[in-house]
Amino acid sequence: MRNRQTKPSVGIVGGTGYTAGELLRILVNHPKVEIKFVFSRSNPGAAVTSAHTDLAGDLDLRFTNKLEPADFLFLCLGHGVSRSFLAENPVGSETRIIDLGSDFRVNSTDDSGRQFVYGLPELRSAAIAEARNIANPGCFATAIQLALLPVVELLAPEHEIHVNAVTGSTGAGRTLSETSHFSSRESNMSIYNPFTHRHLDEITATLKTLSPALPEINFIPVRGNFTRGIFASVYTRCRADESEIRRRYEDYYADSPFTHVVGKAPCLKDALNTNKCLLNATCYGDRLLIVSVIDNLLKGASGQAVQNMNLMAGFAADCGLRLKPSGF
Repeated sequence: MRNRQTKPSVGIVGGTGYTAGELLRILVNHPKVEIKFVFSRSNPGAAVTSAHTDLAGDLDLRFTNKLEPADFLFLCLGHGVSRSFLAENPVGSETRIIDLGSDFRVNSTDDSGRQFVYGLPELRSAAIAEARNIANPGCFATAIQLALLPVVELLAPEHEIHVNAVTGSTGAGRTLSETSHFSSRESNMSIYNPFTHRHLDEITATLKTLSPALPEINFIPVRGNFTRGIFASVYTRCRADESEIRRRYEDYYADSPFTHVVGKAPCLKDALNTNKCLLNATCYGDRLLIVSVIDNLLKGASGQAVQNMNLMAGFAADCGLRLKPSGF
């Protein structure tokens, strides 16, 4: 039996990327867990601070290419890689897994029969608390679902939902590509995967559990010329009056430590470097506009993953996550 004074141990796989770096920045100051190992096939033996130089003085671990037993394992691998990694690297049933990739968000069972719960805390906190394994939601999916959860049951199927959402360059990962390079992103914007973005599957699957007659979602993702954050504009037709709409949002998120309804449309910087989602819902006649802003690396990835770990471990949901916003 675990010594009650021993902190739960944490391992991170895929330790050189942006999401792993954000996890380390949170967990190194988390009061109730200890980082046991950081796994990297490309950098075994190198100091973790060689990849995450801002952690100098905070962390003296070295990357390893061997899995060790841990209470919680975060998978920070490329999309589509977690499933094969788990098939090739058996993880004991005593270890709870939080996958930050897309592998188990819709198809929730791995090759060994391990079940993953979709980890959107504002919707499934009770199920997350009891889960052994979590599929952490995507960043766009988080911003868009949180925008729609309180009102999805009010929306008529004939009134399509329109989403325009702009993301920072860190959403493309740390490996450079033509569209993530500075010379492409700076002073530039472009759309990609219109109407077909992979996050649509998880958005639709989740929202249909609340409203089987879900209207079609038209999603236009946009590459922004900034590094982090998501600014989503969601609009549709809705016959409820604005006072009813606002009451629904305030009631739905009344107990949420991180999702907050604000009195005017938030700016992107209002949520950066925090685990917050800030929402504003305004009616223009029978048209409803919801603005949703998050930090894609925190509430859209690593911060939400730690929030899920907190729920699984029985900690307060906001433990270690009261992060300082930048404001400017």
